[in-house]
Amino acid sequence: MDAPVKGQKRRVTSAPPDGGYAWFILISCFFVFGLTFGVIKSFGVFYVEIHRYFETTATETSWITSIAVATIHVVAPIASALSACYSHRSVVFTGGLMCSLGVVFGAFARDLTELYLTVGVLNGFGYALTWTPTVTMLGLYFEKRRPVANAVASSGECILTFILTPLFQLLIDSFSWRGALLILGGLQLNLCVCGMLLRPLKDARDCVSEVKAEEGDLSMELLPKEDLDQVKQSCQAGLKISEGDDQLATRSCPENPEEKHDLTKDSKSRTNRTELKNKILIYVDYTLITNARFMVYSMFGVFAALGFFAPGLFLVPYARSQGIEEYQAAALMSISAAFDLFGRLFFGWVANMRLVQTVQQLTASVILLGTVLLLCPLATSFSELAAFSAAYGLVYGATVAVHITVLAEVVGIQQLGSALGFFMLIRSSGGLLGPPIAGFFIDKMSDYGTGFLMAGVALIVSALFLLILHQMNRKEARYAHGQKGPSLRAAGKKENET
Repeated sequence: MDAPVKGQKRRVTSAPPDGGYAWFILISCFFVFGLTFGVIKSFGVFYVEIHRYFETTATETSWITSIAVATIHVVAPIASALSACYSHRSVVFTGGLMCSLGVVFGAFARDLTELYLTVGVLNGFGYALTWTPTVTMLGLYFEKRRPVANAVASSGECILTFILTPLFQLLIDSFSWRGALLILGGLQLNLCVCGMLLRPLKDARDCVSEVKAEEGDLSMELLPKEDLDQVKQSCQAGLKISEGDDQLATRSCPENPEEKHDLTKDSKSRTNRTELKNKILIYVDYTLITNARFMVYSMFGVFAALGFFAPGLFLVPYARSQGIEEYQAAALMSISAAFDLFGRLFFGWVANMRLVQTVQQLTASVILLGTVLLLCPLATSFSELAAFSAAYGLVYGATVAVHITVLAEVVGIQQLGSALGFFMLIRSSGGLLGPPIAGFFIDKMSDYGTGFLMAGVALIVSALFLLILHQMNRKEARYAHGQKGPSLRAAGKKENET
């Protein structure tokens, strides 16, 4: 290994390896996707049985899923902060235990309120503690292959949905929905195993001690300019004193002891404030709320969440309302999951080729997804519903394959952990209200098809924010090019004069 060059900056975080142990992180993320959002998409089978057992409305029953989805989003920033404070491994392990306990307790629920608290809140809290840190870790381990890595990892949601939907139907027929929930609780203990696979590139707490000496670190870049100048000046002064520059030390240090004491106290106070800012920025990067592009993308997330989760919940009940028998209705989710898998892998590979801007690819897929959902009520037979499920799964996979990649491009990979948490928090309102709003229209119209119409409209509205984001990107690119152009022309002019 070459000796470090004097004066060369040390890197606080290791470079993304894009291979080696990164594949184990990918495997862990694959199963986390499957055992969290894959279970949520398969929950439509439980929805039918719980709806019958408690004799409730579609709106009341749909709150179980919507509360779980909203809890995932709300707790995501907490999961990001806990991961930075402790470790990704311990947070995911704890989340796996909470998921298992939430589902097991839900198996003994006596009414819907207890299901809201167990399968909804407790289980959703565990999902947030497992999903958010794992996806963040995946982004740290991959750079060149990040779009493909995100697509492969998210395909775990498709594959486990494909497997779990008919499995849940079989378990419900054999052991009732309560027995099926108990088995699901045991299955979700595998999330703890996924957490044990997470090995950080560098512990986040080490950055706090090293950040003072690093001008190029994330936390230093995020400091206000005046604080950064103070840190630079204090570091330079300390370096010169340590090298024996007695004259500089004599000039910079007052002879009066009281003045010395006041100067030292003021310096310590500024240093403590700087260190506190550094620690806060490492755990929760609150500066993201001033990023206009991030806030626009978050608004896309709110409206997209209104339409993302309702179709998976209501597809099986809609098929049953059209006279499709239960195992054929469950097979529709498996068909959707199979095409979802292909969509994620194929369009993740397309995104990795950089043929078009990722935000443009996402915009096109979101508009197509909304259009497909608007056409759903036209399908009434099993063959028509199978065609709809295939189209829905394909375009849904194309959407999910790149939306995290776009987030990383908006904020930068160094801020991805905090950005993912804030993004999930902001779009939590969409995840919470989506299924109940769809359920409200279903109850009013006595037709499950209206739930798909609501989801389609919400997704098309969300695409408008992606168009705004694309225009902001173009404007920023033109501004950067305009700033660069004059400097190049000035340099050329100076060269010609010489």
